[in-house]
Amino acid sequence: MSGNRTREALILGVLLGAGLTLLGWFTAQGIVRLRALDRTVTVKGLAEQEVPADVAIWPITFAVAGDDLARVTADLERNTGLVLAFLETAGFTADEVTTGVPAIIDKQAERYGGGDQGRFRYLGNGTVTVYSPAIEKVRAAMRDVGNLGKQGVAVGSQNYDSRTQFLFTGLNAIKPGMIEEATRNAREVAEKFARDSDSNLGKIKQAWQGQFSIEDRDSNTPHIKKVRVVATLEYYLVD
Repeated sequence: MSGNRTREALILGVLLGAGLTLLGWFTAQGIVRLRALDRTVTVKGLAEQEVPADVAIWPITFAVAGDDLARVTADLERNTGLVLAFLETAGFTADEVTTGVPAIIDKQAERYGGGDQGRFRYLGNGTVTVYSPAIEKVRAAMRDVGNLGKQGVAVGSQNYDSRTQFLFTGLNAIKPGMIEEATRNAREVAEKFARDSDSNLGKIKQAWQGQFSIEDRDSNTPHIKKVRVVATLEYYLVD
């Protein structure tokens, strides 16, 4: 009886040892495969495209000054009419033009005026804004706006509050193509890295699409935009 138990214990020990050996082998192979999968490369791909603006917002500001409130108010109305007539002659429709509410400041009534109040008591400001997809028509009218000065309209300069804006609103139409280009460029970089490291490029592990940015091509051509996106991809490297 004791001999049988000894034999059974021996067989059990052999089987247990063999099982532990196989378990160790499979574990080692799993670690090797896991480490192989952990070999990755992260690359970036850039896509840029120049596009024309498709909407212009052009505020035309003008000012009048005087000591007679009624006269200042009348001059504002006159100048508004001259600006509207100028824009109509330039080919803009009523739907493209918005007249702002005029503002008149009584400098003597300013509580914190102080200092030099200037020659005239009243200062009036008016704004007529053009919102149009006709970019070239807007640019041509901007070149001719000096003609309003010959009619007595003091058109304001292009400061931050009244600067002309050229916008591009067609981003959704070009997004897919630009993402494809950025991804392709990133893959080309990854493939070169894999070749240089004597490896092969595997599947994508992770991918991130960067934010699209729209900027003026340069300060002299705000009506031409540069659209830019960067895609970041992480690839597996395999032997």
